[in-house]
Amino acid sequence: MTCIQRAACIGGGVIGGGWAARFVLNGIDVAVHDPDPETERKANEVLDNAERVFARLFGDARPARGALRIAPSVEDAIEGAEFIQESVPERLDLKRAVLAEVDAAAAPEVVIGSSTSGLLPSDMQRDLVHPGRLLVGHPFNPVYLLPLVEVVAGRATSAAAVERAREVYASLGMKPVVVAKEIDAFIGDRLQEALWREALWLVHDGIATVEEIDDVIRYSFGLRWAQMGIFQVYRVAGGEAGMRHFMAQFGPCLEWPWTKLTDVPDLDDALVDRIAEQSDAQAAGRSIRELERIRDDNLAGIMEALERSGESGWGAGALLRETRRAMGASESERER
Repeated sequence: MTCIQRAACIGGGVIGGGWAARFVLNGIDVAVHDPDPETERKANEVLDNAERVFARLFGDARPARGALRIAPSVEDAIEGAEFIQESVPERLDLKRAVLAEVDAAAAPEVVIGSSTSGLLPSDMQRDLVHPGRLLVGHPFNPVYLLPLVEVVAGRATSAAAVERAREVYASLGMKPVVVAKEIDAFIGDRLQEALWREALWLVHDGIATVEEIDDVIRYSFGLRWAQMGIFQVYRVAGGEAGMRHFMAQFGPCLEWPWTKLTDVPDLDDALVDRIAEQSDAQAAGRSIRELERIRDDNLAGIMEALERSGESGWGAGALLRETRRAMGASESERER
């Protein structure tokens, strides 16, 4: 199913570890380099969580695990790699330095994907000898489970690199969306940022707690978004007249003073403390690993439900069904 046998992950934090797990569980050998002395422990804990949910989704159809190795240097990690995924912290100076090191050591034809959440690929290409092979491959956490990856080319990125990245990501059971134009924060983070700003104001102004805001999302439009997104949901809301009717009816609301999207509350100590304390109460003593497993089970359940929708599934469920078939899963495994 996969089109590569060896990959390198430069950066082994939450995102880098998630990438490593997705590669490994698709039968690809992965070398991870990160200066953090806890990298091996963290990467293996993420891999354990990933394997648990992969077993649920794919059963015995899963390919044999690839090997996970912690590499002592960038050069060691990328030796022999057919694809490189960079996931170091979101600082342009650090990205440029690390990518220049990767670029100098990797074979010229090897594509480099950056997991940046919003930095422009053109800015990261500045110091590279082979800038045409660098692009953004922005995933969503947990990387080993959520299929979307935004693929963004910079000014120097070659069409061949974009196609190669799309091919590699798709072979991992992902949904690559190639962003038509280079733009700060791409698509997904711009949408999330809008909701996050409004949520911060609601806490700041004492309208709701963090748990109440999360409840509003998860008990209502969050469920709709999981299977139809926003535009198709609104098309349905327009009734038989469709999207034109919805736009005519609700378009004027955009001019009402409902939003604070152009402003941001001051994240002073008082607001940060309030949010942190409410978040601690919401977690009810559960560890991060426990919360990750709850999240993974819920996401897998939603994806499985979407897989059973219609004849060929719907949204992420259709992709799950397609991936299971590609792995050779039995009918009973696909229908459970």
